[in-house]
Amino acid sequence: MKVIIASAGTAGHINPGIAIANIIKKEKPNSEIVFLGTNRGLENDLVPRAGYALKTIEAYGLSKELSLKNIKDSIKTLKGISQAKKVMKEFKPDIVIGTGGYICGAAILAANKYNIPTLLHESNAFPGKAVKMLSKKVDTILTSFEEAKKELPKAKNVVVVGNPTKIKNLELSRMQKNEVLRQLGLRQDQPLVLIFGGSQGAKAINDSVTNLINENKMKDYQIMWAPGPMQFDIVKRNIKNLSKLKGLKIVPYIYNMEEVMNTADLVIARSGAMTITEVAITGKPAIFIPLPYVSNDHQVYNAKVLADIGAAEIILNKDLNSETLANMINGIIQNPEKIKKMGEQAKTIAKDNVEEKIYKEIEKLVK
Repeated sequence: MKVIIASAGTAGHINPGIAIANIIKKEKPNSEIVFLGTNRGLENDLVPRAGYALKTIEAYGLSKELSLKNIKDSIKTLKGISQAKKVMKEFKPDIVIGTGGYICGAAILAANKYNIPTLLHESNAFPGKAVKMLSKKVDTILTSFEEAKKELPKAKNVVVVGNPTKIKNLELSRMQKNEVLRQLGLRQDQPLVLIFGGSQGAKAINDSVTNLINENKMKDYQIMWAPGPMQFDIVKRNIKNLSKLKGLKIVPYIYNMEEVMNTADLVIARSGAMTITEVAITGKPAIFIPLPYVSNDHQVYNAKVLADIGAAEIILNKDLNSETLANMINGIIQNPEKIKKMGEQAKTIAKDNVEEKIYKEIEKLVK
């Protein structure tokens, strides 16, 4: 099988593409897979690191605003479609798959030109503009959440499969959790609050957590915190008496996230689609602070998937401060029964055998 996977921008777009590539390789080891991206996004690091070839083209998000920049980006994007057509003509894929970013438009339109089967995977509960615009031109759209399906009335075929992710529910014993805590240099007799802001970090979350610690609002729990590589040094400088504080572990990035999330008692994060999926799979209560100013407030819609069933709480970015955060943490972490109930509710939206379901849909189109 020869496959092109269009994926660009953030880890939330690229990692699902890599997961799909991996299941194709597992089922058909002789498959040839090429990723299509831009020269600006994380795909330039993540795709080669995963062992796949990457071809880059021009692709930009377009605004209705009439400006010189938008006109230039439009011209570059039209050029990108021509570049994508050239890739299709040379590689001759059996299928073109898109997993997010403006790159998908060029890839799908180029594939249509040569009558190549197409498939899109939408991670978010509220589909992005690109997916909605392309819905009539794609053979199959796969969604992660049931809520996304009703937003795509013009699509030819929509299948709810879930989000492909490396994180699984490990069902760790108390002894195994204690070993993870020991390796982190944390105590074994206090609940663990896991805090992170995604691959880019999150300044509003980092500022509120810094104030929470400096104002002595952290009570009877410990924190594992990844403020992001770009803000790590700033955070360490801003925390008073850091070397004397106990029950606090700060790292630039959490590489063993599967173990840590399975050990945590509460997760605090932005509400990207992958985070929602991982929280559901591991069955953890969560406090979500949706990223503001994103298209269609899709992080709010993502967070509501779990909040509406009692598995999560939401603090809007404009309402976030050390006091509101501390009060919400205490309201959950000091109530073991609430932790258990929220975690059980989170698991109810987790999808099983996601990669296998995706591969089945790919097979249908290629055949």
